[in-house]
Formats: sequence, structure tokens, C-alpha cells
Amino acid sequence: MKRFDLETLLEIAIFAGFAMVIDLFPSFKPNPSISISFAMVPIFIIAFRRGFLAASISGFLWGILQIATGDAWILTPTQAFIEYFIAFTCIGFAGLFSNLIKSSLKDKKRGATFVWIVIATFIGSVARYFWHFVAGVIFFKNYAIEAGKTPVIFSLTMNGMTFLGASILCAIILVLLINKAPQLITNTSERRQQAA
Repeated sequence: MKRFDLETLLEIAIFAGFAMVIDLFPSFKPNPSISISFAMVPIFIIAFRRGFLAASISGFLWGILQIATGDAWILTPTQAFIEYFIAFTCIGFAGLFSNLIKSSLKDKKRGATFVWIVIATFIGSVARYFWHFVAGVIFFKNYAIEAGKTPVIFSLTMNGMTFLGASILCAIILVLLINKAPQLITNTSERRQQAA
């Protein structure tokens, strides 16, 4: 297993904390069941800085914080495990694009950098919301029946709208942030190498 230095471990914890703080802000609610937030942005930044494993751990910590602060909607332990441990951990899949984003940024290919950021954000969001969709089908059947829909259509609609809104909002914010402050996704050792 990969060993992290102290700087990386601190970043993992800090970015999880940032995500939790942002998640406390009011979110955009097109209807009472759908909440669109940009709280995944810090997990995406750690994904671009440090890669898949660091982002997965940071996402996992964010899921724990959701439960610890009482911000989680828990019906059963299995539903909580799927939606707050597995789903939040899967945001880390955006980190698979870390090297592509950094290399295009280093080569001053801004267009390619932004394309990879959007793709990475989309993949991390899909990985997270797939599990919310699964949990919705299994655990929120009663809400679907009340709405006159099948559980699959109900979960796909609710989670799909949230996924689309959150991933688009996060992608826009990340492109703007990294355009203005590309050092957000380069860690200290990489900056030293570039300066040398």
C-alpha cells in the first residue's frame, strides 16, 4: 500500500474538512428532493493534486463527517454505508486523471487541461452518484410509489438531476479556479522541481 508523507495526510484531512464546510452552505434546490451543491470541489482538487488514493480517502473522511455532524439521511446501516462511505469514496476516481491534468498544465495546454478537468469531474461524479442511485432504488421505494413512479425511474430522476447539476457546477468552478490559480493542483515537491 502506498505510504503518504505528513503533508499529503494533512491535505487529505483538510480538503475533507473544506468539503464538509462547503456542504453546510445553502445549496440550490430546484425542488425539495433535489439539492445541488459544489461541495465536491475540494475532493476534486485533492484528486488532481494527489491522485486516486488520496482523493478516495479524503472523500471517505467527508462521508464520516457527514454522519458525525448529523448531516446524513440514514434509513438503515447498509444504506448509510452505501451512500456515505462507498459513494463519497468513489469521488476519488477523478484522481485517475491527475497526471493528464498536470502534464497538460505543465505544457501550457490550457484547453486540454480544462477538458481533462471536466472529464475527471464527470467521472468522479458518476462514480459517486451511481451508488446514490443504487441506494435510491433499494431503500427509497416508498417515495417512488408515493410519486407514482417505479423505484428505478424515481432514483434515476432524483439522483440524475442532482448529479448533472453538481457535476456541471463543480466543473465550472474548478476550471475557473485552476485557470486563475494553477498552483492549487501542484504540490510542494512538484513546484520545487519546476523552479529548479
